[in-house]
Amino acid sequence: MNDHQVPNRIYATYWIESAYPLADAAAIMAGEQSTGTFLRVPGETDELRKKFAARVEALEEQGPVTSPSLPGSGTPKNWDGKRRTAHVTLSWPLYNIGPSLPNLLATVAGNLSELKPFSGLKLLDLTLPPEFLTQYQGPQFGVAGTRTLTSVYGRPIIGTIIKPSIGQTPEATAQQVKTLAEAGIDFVKDDELQSDGPHCPFNARVSAVLDVLNTHAARTGKRVMYAANITGDLDQMLERLAHIEANGGTCAMVSMNSIGLPAMKIIRRHAHVAIHGHRNGWGMMSRSPAIGMSFIAFQKLWRVAGIDHTHVNGLRNKFCESDESVIDSARTCLTPMFSAPNKGCEVMPVFSSGQSARQAPDTYHALGTTDLIYACGGGIMGHPQGVAAGVQSLQQAWEAAVQSIPLTAYAETHTELKAALELFGA
Repeated sequence: MNDHQVPNRIYATYWIESAYPLADAAAIMAGEQSTGTFLRVPGETDELRKKFAARVEALEEQGPVTSPSLPGSGTPKNWDGKRRTAHVTLSWPLYNIGPSLPNLLATVAGNLSELKPFSGLKLLDLTLPPEFLTQYQGPQFGVAGTRTLTSVYGRPIIGTIIKPSIGQTPEATAQQVKTLAEAGIDFVKDDELQSDGPHCPFNARVSAVLDVLNTHAARTGKRVMYAANITGDLDQMLERLAHIEANGGTCAMVSMNSIGLPAMKIIRRHAHVAIHGHRNGWGMMSRSPAIGMSFIAFQKLWRVAGIDHTHVNGLRNKFCESDESVIDSARTCLTPMFSAPNKGCEVMPVFSSGQSARQAPDTYHALGTTDLIYACGGGIMGHPQGVAAGVQSLQQAWEAAVQSIPLTAYAETHTELKAALELFGA
């Protein structure tokens, strides 16, 4: 909350594009999402408006556009022929909805994207009052707790995704995880496509994998975190969560957009393990600059609901997201949502998608911390000297990054890193 914001109010910032005068467009947004409709109705008194109406807190014009970004928009009477863009901040009193994430989403998103006066409208950011923490628990483990569960300090948690994503038996999955554990991996996760299919049932897969990891921990003292995908109907997820915990697991994965915020709240209430929030499907909300919501806004909802980790993509990734967006996303995961003495709800960002040793220095210098999970598939499994060398090459790359030593120079005395750079490029 900044110096201009008051307690007990919800703030949302948007990018808008409209043929309407910008002040009129902002007023339409405020009315639509609080007390108003397309005309004033009986009972909509000045007193009611004063108490419950959304307020336009800020309006900053960003410049004109030559054509509408989205179809179906309208124009006002006596239109001057110009379309303008702006950043708009609205606020609502908390007592309009109470500390409820589903109703928050209806308030800050709702019907806004469908309004005819707008040829573009995207939710950019949210600021919530700490009263939400009276109804939601936030992360149970977060950054510090995830480090405690993995016993990894002073460097990123090095992870990977079980591949092929689907098609392996529980036994083959466990064998792959055994190889990874013996190679020194810190974190392994199911792919979001792997759930509870008949070829690889959840209980059989998790039992087999955790048996391998429990044996490894007993022998070496190192407990590898396995994020098993519990995504499903609510009763299924609770049963799967209990199975993980009964078998000594430390993490459960959920596909956030598939299960929804209310289910996440219940999973968090029952969980005694870290919750790995996978954002698959997020591109539908984010890829267009003219509609949807930014990850900055999106991840705040899920942090309050109780995730401990979430994906942010990675530098030079295989998707459409820019490096700047990736770093902004990771940074916001690590930034407290609420001021002390309230819980900050920081979560561990997960870098993935085409990552290898070569992105480590740029990631560290841009983010300025090693508080992240660095998940690499081919960057580990495709290493020419084997899986263990793949893990070591990543550890070495991050050692070089933290010490500000060029990768090529560090590789001269670290053969695993040298081989990785020859394969993936320096």
